[in-house]
Amino acid sequence: MNDPLHTFASLLTPEGRALLDEVRGIDPADELAVATRLRRDHPAELVSAALGQARLRQRAAAKFGAEDAQRMFFTPNGVEQSTRASVAAYRAQRLRGLGVSSVADLCCGIGGDAIAMARAGIRVLAVDRDPLTAAVARANAEALGLSELIEVREADVTQVDPSPYDAVFVDPARRGGRGRIFDPEAYSPPLSWAVGTALKAPHAALKTAPGIPHEAIPPQAEAEWVSDGGDVKEAVLWFGTEPGLVRATLLPGPHTLRARGLPDPPVRTPGRYLYEPDGAVVRAHLVAEVAADLDGGLLDETIAYITADALRPTPYASAYEITDHLPFNVKKLKALLRAREVGTLTVKKRGSAVEPEELRRKVLPKPQGRNTATVFLTRVAGAPAMLLGHPVR
Repeated sequence: MNDPLHTFASLLTPEGRALLDEVRGIDPADELAVATRLRRDHPAELVSAALGQARLRQRAAAKFGAEDAQRMFFTPNGVEQSTRASVAAYRAQRLRGLGVSSVADLCCGIGGDAIAMARAGIRVLAVDRDPLTAAVARANAEALGLSELIEVREADVTQVDPSPYDAVFVDPARRGGRGRIFDPEAYSPPLSWAVGTALKAPHAALKTAPGIPHEAIPPQAEAEWVSDGGDVKEAVLWFGTEPGLVRATLLPGPHTLRARGLPDPPVRTPGRYLYEPDGAVVRAHLVAEVAADLDGGLLDETIAYITADALRPTPYASAYEITDHLPFNVKKLKALLRAREVGTLTVKKRGSAVEPEELRRKVLPKPQGRNTATVFLTRVAGAPAMLLGHPVR
């Protein structure tokens, strides 16, 4: 039976590194032929490991950038669960801005966050209980020239004393044998343990899933939802900052929207513009703040679409100019699209059970028009409706 730790160690030998260089950027279609050729001169196990790393590095480029990804080492779970480099860099800068110079990174994984913190000039103790994961994190620190700032320790995080450090960062495992874990107390380690550890430190940041219930957020914490390029990536519970504050941060930027304790926006008839708030704004329950800044209201009290008469630039929502508002009716939409010569249709929905692809097939069975359009399937004052328009550039 193969020993994963031994196999990984073989990749760090001169022979393993030479193989990694040889298979860099390999086309998946050529993998079998390349593997057959390389196994004539190298152990089959080592060849398989090198090809596996090549595949993982290609996948990791989207998170870490091609340059770093080609120098780093990965595990399948590490690629899947690690923080995107841009998000990790933002968090590291926040820590640095708090005056933090040393961090205990508990549940460090393959070291993505530790790398970002070290690059921000922070000394890091990176801890993971899995021997292979810890070995990969150590290899990554070395590969990126950060070994002097990152100490990797294989240990149970619950047995580590973080008191010598300015701050604690915890990224609990949120996946199990059956996929994603939604109950914070089922995280490994549980959220309650992470909170207890955070409360003992001068500063702390606990990474959680963006779907964490607001009622699960302890009163001592600040809660920040972070999106990158429009994709909501995580929620972070900060300690030692502003207890009770809720914020949404959008990357690149960063653009940060803070809660102002506003009442729910009014429901009003559709105006000329529809604004679709960023997912981090919606998760943070800050739609009211965006609506107030836009002098807008909601199409429906339960749906996070904002409507307004004037166009105002905002980083917190995408703007669309609405040309048509009609009750939900597939035949009417099909006729309208034909009249407008629409050949490319983007379907967005909130509060509708209709599947976008199914609707697109029905209304554009043979796309031929030269124009593009966006249709919103939603509710207006409780009634199913369709709003047709286009993005404001």
